[in-house]
Amino acid sequence: MSQQPPSGSQSGSPTTTRRHLMDPTAPRRPPAPEDHARLQRVQRRVVSVLVITTVLHLVAGLVIAAEHVPEDRIDAKVALNLIAAAFMVGGIAGTLAINGRTLRSPWLLLGLVPGVVGIWWTCL
Repeated sequence: MSQQPPSGSQSGSPTTTRRHLMDPTAPRRPPAPEDHARLQRVQRRVVSVLVITTVLHLVAGLVIAAEHVPEDRIDAKVALNLIAAAFMVGGIAGTLAINGRTLRSPWLLLGLVPGVVGIWWTCL
């Protein structure tokens, strides 16, 4: 049994490498530093959005839980709303830290909004 070359190719011609395959004789260029910086910036933004979204869901759950506490337990309602505000401030501080910004920022005041709205909704 003799092996025949596949149809359309000649045994004496050089083989062409397909572009999707790795060529050990020509390694890929390393990425440029600006490409690496852009990638890191996008990664930080994605993680920041994930942190804020997760904390918002947690805070909303705490405020809703405060709504289901019996009416005679005002202290528990206030405590759950204060915990919600603390988590929101922590989430915003975490986002600022991820992005390399100073933690002394007016954005932290935004974290108090769920606590204030929660107390207004559940206690007043």
